[in-house]
Amino acid sequence: MDLTPARREIVTERLLLAAGDEGLAEAVADFQRRNRRHFSPWDPPTAESFYTVAAQADRIRLGLKAFAEGAGFRYWLSPLEEPTRVVGSVHFSQVVRGAFHSCVLGYALDEPCQGQGLMHEALSAAIDEMFSTRVNLHRIQAAYRPENKRSGAVLARLGFRVEGLARDYLFIDGAWRDHHLAALTNPLFAEPADW
Repeated sequence: MDLTPARREIVTERLLLAAGDEGLAEAVADFQRRNRRHFSPWDPPTAESFYTVAAQADRIRLGLKAFAEGAGFRYWLSPLEEPTRVVGSVHFSQVVRGAFHSCVLGYALDEPCQGQGLMHEALSAAIDEMFSTRVNLHRIQAAYRPENKRSGAVLARLGFRVEGLARDYLFIDGAWRDHHLAALTNPLFAEPADW
């Protein structure tokens, strides 16, 4: 099966999911800075330089390269009425083909946007793209801390199944933290002709 590239933009009822360009670096840096405290219990430690526009421009550039190569797909989330304001991200990384056809899912949402169903809306659309014939992934894996009830709930609502507990999985918030591992498989996966 010949894969065509993933769509660079996806529109939902309330959101624009866009691969973006380096011109989005200021908005991404602002998103990271204003959510620094909110993300700290769930994300690995980051250097001060991470919060600069230059670092985010580099990150966007690397993300676009991975997107073009089919190695990863990051979408920045913006309200439809404010397409230059970043309020979240959805990232499918570590894309592996062959007998695996799998990736790892990561996501983040602006603290004031929590509790409105926006991440469910974004993930539903983005997962549909990853399971489409354009990208044709078979499995998406996600990891979340057991204390992160909100993250676990959105994954469960999307149909992810918890497959186990990974002890001391990531160094976060000053210690090695356990994570639930959850996965979703594509019931419409099309076997590539060239395996």
